[in-house]
Amino acid sequence: MNLPAADLGIMAEHLPTHEGVISKLRIFKGIVDNQELKKLIQLNIQMLREHVRAMLELIDPNRKGEVKLAEMPDIQINTEMLQLSEQEKDIVLETRSASKLMGSDNFNSALMMKDMNVKNIHILMSYQDVRMQILYNMVVEHVDGDFTPRVTEAMQSKTHEKYKHILKE
Repeated sequence: MNLPAADLGIMAEHLPTHEGVISKLRIFKGIVDNQELKKLIQLNIQMLREHVRAMLELIDPNRKGEVKLAEMPDIQINTEMLQLSEQEKDIVLETRSASKLMGSDNFNSALMMKDMNVKNIHILMSYQDVRMQILYNMVVEHVDGDFTPRVTEAMQSKTHEKYKHILKE
């Protein structure tokens, strides 16, 4: 099956990125001692390898039919087992950031892709990257590794009042 040139170019650009992130995750997995974080990083590696498999299948000129992306398995994180060292906290912040960037890249790429199978696969990849980001975020929140400032109720109300006219006819 002949792909549009844009789709092939985007995937040819994605593959080395996936290779680099997988390599980085393998290094992180070797560094961390916490088994729950190790399990999460392994899931991330498996997911990214599945993304590579799907892209290679999409690129294969001898392919017949539609390519499917494997579902990401559910994972349970035992938060009571999440006592992380400072280095492990840094690693989970980096892995969360990598998932966020990969998700954004996959979604933006999908918007530019022409082949519907290629486009849909990249939207699903983006969704899986977001799921990884959420899982890493659960760990970050549990170990107080992040600070999210909050607005006041008054500021939220003021904003709500300012824009609710948009819904009026």
